[in-house]
Parts: sequence; C-alpha cells; structure tokens
Amino acid sequence: MSGKKNQVAAIQMASSPHVSANLLEAERLIGEASESGAGLVVLPENFAFKGEHDRDMLTLCEEPEDGPLQGFLSQMAKRYGVWLVGGTIPLRASQGGKVRAACLVMDDQGRRVARYDKIHLFDVHLVETDERYVESSTIESGNQPVVLDTPFGKLGIAVCYDLRFPELFRRLLEQGAELFAVPSSFTAMTGKAHWKTLVRARAIENLAFVIAAAQGGYHISGRETHGHSMIVDPWGTVLSQVPRGTGYVSVELDTDYQKTIRRTFPTIDHRQLY
Repeated sequence: MSGKKNQVAAIQMASSPHVSANLLEAERLIGEASESGAGLVVLPENFAFKGEHDRDMLTLCEEPEDGPLQGFLSQMAKRYGVWLVGGTIPLRASQGGKVRAACLVMDDQGRRVARYDKIHLFDVHLVETDERYVESSTIESGNQPVVLDTPFGKLGIAVCYDLRFPELFRRLLEQGAELFAVPSSFTAMTGKAHWKTLVRARAIENLAFVIAAAQGGYHISGRETHGHSMIVDPWGTVLSQVPRGTGYVSVELDTDYQKTIRRTFPTIDHRQLY
C-alpha cells in the first residue's frame, strides 16, 4: 500500500462532455485524496464523460485492454500509489452499437486487477420530472458479480442502479465481500428520495463498509445529479459525506470494529432463506 494506512476515499464530480477537463479534475481529486492518506480511491460512474445524449458515450468506446481512459486509470493508480476503482468507462460490447459500462480496478502499481460490467440497467420514466432513461439502448448488461482481494479487505463492486438490488450484494457477500465500492450517478429526484437509505441499507444488512462515489451537480444535458458521496460503516453510520459539487471524503476503516460487529451481532449467520 506504499506505506498508506487502511484509509479509503470516495470522489465526487460533476462531469461534463469535455473529457480532458474531466480527467484533469479527476487527477486533482485523486492526488488530494492520496495526499490525505487514502490508499483506495473510488471514482464516480461516468467520471470521464457526461454528454448531452446517452449515445454520445459511443464515441469514447475502447477495446478491452487498450485505450486512453484505461491508460489514464493505470497512470493515476501508479503515480499516486493508490488502488483505484475507476468509476465506469465504455468498453466494446458483443452487440454492435452498444458498450459495456465497465468498472476497472487498478492496483497501486497501475495493473488492472478486476473488471466489473454493470449488471442492472436504468430503464425508467420519472413521471414527476418527466425524465426518461433507457440505458439498455446503449449499454449491454454484464452478468458476472466481482469480488477481489485488496489490502483493505475483500472488495465487492456494484454500480449505481445495482444499489437497488440486494440480491446482488448478497452474492457479493457470499463471495466474501467485506466492503463495497459503488460508483454512481443518481438523479437529483431519486437521490433525494432513496440514495442515503439504500447505501445505509446495503451496509447494515451485510455488515460491510460502503464507499459510494457519486456525480453531484448540473450537467449539460439539463439533468441534475444528487451527489452526497459517502462512506458508511457496517452499523450504517455515515462516517463522512460531501453534499454537492466536486470534492472527496476520506476515512480510515476500522476493520477490528467490523469483525467485532460480525461476531457479536451475527445477522449474516442467522439467515434462513437462500
């Protein structure tokens, strides 16, 4: 961990269609989080690009293992000596005209150690604001849950809309997950109603830490994201959060506390239905 403590960070952005500006902002925040002591840093969903239309992301589609966004994530992880959960970037899908919303994890040497493709796609009509989202028109769903070993514990990955599906988190728990990274881009409306509740619920029911990194602000599409990136402990306590705009939160994980809770309040062991 390059001498870093068991400290983690969630970065919040208000990304635009200008990739170079977004990458500069991401690097600034990664650097600040690293300087604060974080050894694991989580970027938000779509950190590199938020276009006017969903299909705009197709222009940034990269081949797996090769592309400027993948190179950026590798360089940042190595340069700042952090494990980096790279939000999502668009990678080539098996279906023509679509991408995978891929979350890549880089170790502190810049090596890719995991890839998770977003499973649950946000296809909804928000009647109150008359917003329509059809992620399936441009994104091909993944189908493989991902848990990996890190110096911070066994890390499970989920992305945004995944947060509403506790069965995915149970699958990650069954694979040994002790903490979850959740890059996200919740809408202002759904975020106000459900974001904090869902993040805390996933922490409480799995007795796990949740590092939830979000988009937070106004975007060129006219849409607004909720923000409130946060880190939550296994008891559901919000350890730190940033409300709106760009920034980051960073805390040191108390893994002994987690072990104590899992031992003395063993709800995981008391499950009857599988």
